[in-house]
Amino acid sequence: MTSKLMQNQGAAGLPAKLPTVSGQELGDTELQYITFSIGDEEYGVDILAVREIIAWTSVTHLPNTKDYVRGVINLRGNILPVFDLRCRFNMGLTEATETHVIIIVNVNDKLIGVLADSVSQILMINGSEVRAVPESGLMVDQKYLAGFASSGSRMVAILDIDCLFDPAVLNESIETAHSVIAS
Repeated sequence: MTSKLMQNQGAAGLPAKLPTVSGQELGDTELQYITFSIGDEEYGVDILAVREIIAWTSVTHLPNTKDYVRGVINLRGNILPVFDLRCRFNMGLTEATETHVIIIVNVNDKLIGVLADSVSQILMINGSEVRAVPESGLMVDQKYLAGFASSGSRMVAILDIDCLFDPAVLNESIETAHSVIAS
């Protein structure tokens, strides 16, 4: 069993921020994450943020939006923006096919879709098993990460979905979507 001191150390023993999700320390809570892949990488989001998972469907493109805003979909009368996580992570634009999925998540009390290659599993772990994000040495913006968890031989990057999208970009995408649909 790994000691808590080792769990909360970053790479090479460097200090690391404590594992949190939206500012809440994880502790010994039993956690569930929906895991999904983008390329060869595995990511997880809190299962409570996920509303549903749908097959890829074409989107209505929006003018003058960020590259990672794919467009909008009409989900049972609700217009939702769809974000390309591969593009958001600076890994290029996803060439979506029928095997891709849109994960509908609640971000800052707004429903949005995130495009992923596939959904992998539901990962159930104890909060103390989530490893802290090292404060240095990573090539990603660390504020989006809540920590790392092991799933068999794979490492899953746990995303803090509320921090992943700028509220101004979310609001702008939703407003643009409604104005395009209304015209």
